[in-house]
Amino acid sequence: MKTRTFLLAVVLATLLPGIALRAQEPVVGVKDPESLFKSSDATLNRNKQAALHIMRELLQCGQWDRAGEWLTQAYHQHNPNAASGLDGVITFFTKVLKVKRVDKCDKLTTEIVAVMADGPYVTVLTPRKFPDPRTPGKEYYTSWFDTWRFVNGKADEHWDPATITPPAPAAK
Repeated sequence: MKTRTFLLAVVLATLLPGIALRAQEPVVGVKDPESLFKSSDATLNRNKQAALHIMRELLQCGQWDRAGEWLTQAYHQHNPNAASGLDGVITFFTKVLKVKRVDKCDKLTTEIVAVMADGPYVTVLTPRKFPDPRTPGKEYYTSWFDTWRFVNGKADEHWDPATITPPAPAAK
């Protein structure tokens, strides 16, 4: 009995690390992401449509000159890298991140996994892929979310899982 238990332990110890490394499945977006931004409920539909414009015109195409169409002046920001207020978020994307404006923006091409709406809140879930710090040359998948609270059809508050961006190393 002890020999069988020992052999089972050896087999499991050998197989489990390999299984764990291959266990993750990629996070994949849907074929028609814009279809997720619709609801039969009028209020949820208005909020989802505003979230679609934020995702498409602002985040994808950098049309931050139009931000006032979908964000309130107060725009309470919980991302620690961007200031609150309409001007603060515009400055973050245009001056800090230096996002370039794309004029033609008629289709959302950003991968979207899901869009969930409840009351004044809309959450958009997107896939992310990063270099695996454990294995050079490999990548791993995870997800990202943006949640907005809407007031009268405009985003008034925003959450995401962002952490503080470290300063760039000094040039030598």
